[in-house]
Amino acid sequence: MSQPSAYQSLVASFTRLYRYEHLSAMVSWDQATMMPPKGNDARAAAQAELDVLMHATLTDPALAEQLQRAEQEDLSLQERASLREMRREWQRANLLPATLVEAQALAGARCEHAWRSQRTANDWAGFLQNFREVVALSRQEARLLAEAQGCSPYDALMNKYEPGMQSADIDRIFGEVKQWLPGLIAQVMAKQAKEPLHLPQGSFPVEQQRQLGLAVMQLLGFDFDGGRLDVSVHPFCGGVAGDVRITTRYREDDFMQSLMGIIHETGHARYEQGLPRDMLHLPVGRARSMGIHESQSLSFEMQLGRSPAFLSLIAPLVGQYLGEQPALSAANLAGLYSRVHPGFIRVDADELCYPAHVILRYEIEKALMEGEIEAEDIPALWDEKMQAYLGVDTRGNYRQGCLQDIHWTDGSFGYFPSYTLGAMYAAQYFAVMRRDTPDLDQRIAAGDLAVVFDWLQQHIWSQASLHDTNTLVQRATGESLNPAYFHAHLQARYLG
Repeated sequence: MSQPSAYQSLVASFTRLYRYEHLSAMVSWDQATMMPPKGNDARAAAQAELDVLMHATLTDPALAEQLQRAEQEDLSLQERASLREMRREWQRANLLPATLVEAQALAGARCEHAWRSQRTANDWAGFLQNFREVVALSRQEARLLAEAQGCSPYDALMNKYEPGMQSADIDRIFGEVKQWLPGLIAQVMAKQAKEPLHLPQGSFPVEQQRQLGLAVMQLLGFDFDGGRLDVSVHPFCGGVAGDVRITTRYREDDFMQSLMGIIHETGHARYEQGLPRDMLHLPVGRARSMGIHESQSLSFEMQLGRSPAFLSLIAPLVGQYLGEQPALSAANLAGLYSRVHPGFIRVDADELCYPAHVILRYEIEKALMEGEIEAEDIPALWDEKMQAYLGVDTRGNYRQGCLQDIHWTDGSFGYFPSYTLGAMYAAQYFAVMRRDTPDLDQRIAAGDLAVVFDWLQQHIWSQASLHDTNTLVQRATGESLNPAYFHAHLQARYLG
């Protein structure tokens, strides 16, 4: 019996790692949706143990030799891409000691679990006690990675989510947005002040909202044999490609939040469900980056879900499940979902104000990881930037201010730029779709969504991580990321 090649041995190791990751994803989903509060300490210890096991799998000394030998083997182009992604994961893991991996898992679990009640209680001082340790451990990780990669600490962390992207790129892109966004927000608000809308009336029972969400998910092609919808404090998409778990949250006085949240998370889920099945167990078969992942959720939510064409398509469903009233007509829904009003909460923000929320968080977390500020400085900076960018006063309001997001509780620094990068990629995709299919909006209104899904399947989902992000976008749209498409989209939708 012949010995397996070096590449085949690597495949075996990364397949084992994928199975561990599958278990980790299910454990995390349960922690956010089903686990009773007293289970957190034991769950945190179990999750940390699993993280250490995954880290040990990636840092097995045998992998170093196998990666080196595999480079000399006769591999296909797909296998070469696979080897590149394996090496990327291996390099990162080998820069971090197991003790740090375990400490981060434990500190993140403690901080996130306490945050759930501390946010409700507006308890910044209590949150800070756990958060300081998360920051210290994240800085340690950033320093180790930055020294090895020859980059800044923040860039080293961002590389986890946006491989190849640097903060210099983000500074340039976001700097341009800050030049035109405030004026556009003011212009649109002045225009909309003359356009009255009907506000939805009544209580909207959770079960009715849930049934509406399930119906829209079905319309959007979600595979219910390979996933499910649940409730969590912070909506998310988790699980694995063959078992995707999405969540939302409901308010009986406002169905709009949960409905669009479901559409957003369904975009993430369709990406996962559309990844090539023969590569799922390998890094090359995963989503390319978080920016590309967000481009899928925002293709569904912003480009498709908030479009007048799609809202006219689902208006009968909204009426069926929530009752008929003037506010739920197609035209009024389109007005409601495009109404611009600066507010406290990022996940509730309209499409135009949303980038300001992301830029604010990016600037704060970058300064925090670079050591320019300390955790104690966050509230004052938050207040200052919310006032400057959106004219919103958050002084003393930690619950709706710097405690509102879950991301920093587990040390996910470097993640926030992905949201607005995703919005920009999505605008670029749909500009190409509209160029190639001039009657796109008429087809969407008629219920022909396949034209959108087929494009995404061909150009994004099926490609997984075969290409670096820039190449993927170039192959899909004919050019690298061009933020001008995002600006043009916003002007067209909001100023007509």
